[in-house]
Amino acid sequence: MERIKAVFNWSGGKDSAHALWRAVRSDRYEIAALLTTVNRDTLRSTMHGIPMPLLQAQAESIGIPLRVADLTPKGNMEDYAEAMSRAVEQFKAQGVTHFIFGDIFLHDVRKYREQQLAPHGIEVVEPLWGQSSEAVMRDYLATGLKTVVVTTMADGLGASAIGQVIDAGFVASLPAGTDPNGENGEYHTFCYDGPIFRSPVPFRLGKPFSESYDIRLDDGKTKTCTYWFADLKEA
Repeated sequence: MERIKAVFNWSGGKDSAHALWRAVRSDRYEIAALLTTVNRDTLRSTMHGIPMPLLQAQAESIGIPLRVADLTPKGNMEDYAEAMSRAVEQFKAQGVTHFIFGDIFLHDVRKYREQQLAPHGIEVVEPLWGQSSEAVMRDYLATGLKTVVVTTMADGLGASAIGQVIDAGFVASLPAGTDPNGENGEYHTFCYDGPIFRSPVPFRLGKPFSESYDIRLDDGKTKTCTYWFADLKEA
């Protein structure tokens, strides 16, 4: 059976690596590229704060080319949509028909993706979708993928969680009400080893730092959110 030509939307974190692992194992897709969004000033990925050299090292170890869509600093959704639309049209010209994501249960996020991609004739694929977050975490732990916490909400897990490895002990230690996968934004990760990699990605953790962002809510109001980031560096 001929495989479907797809692009994988790569964050560099746990759920992204888990979804890629599932997509590769299915053998249904020919993955043309890992597409990621990067702040054009800091040259780090959005939310996860992974620097470009480490994103490139991940892609090289996985064996799939990295494609970067650069965003303005603290870019809004219009900026994101414009950058993605340019990338989609270029991939479509190469025969890509599907975009793969690592979402688990956020229906508004999936709806947004589908609304943005449908006009281009691109179908959304979600390998982790349809299971409970607990089941997805159990499956993740069984894959052998290795990830470390690199971003947290300041009013949630805070700076103390930065640098922790995602394992059964970490999951058991999460406060009540925290999604085990961090699907509500509680934490983000950097994946550095496991079955999708030819070899581990060397990295080191610098001193954590915090940054604040003004986020526009659905009612038009603005909320300031503060996050802690690991100062990820090449080893």
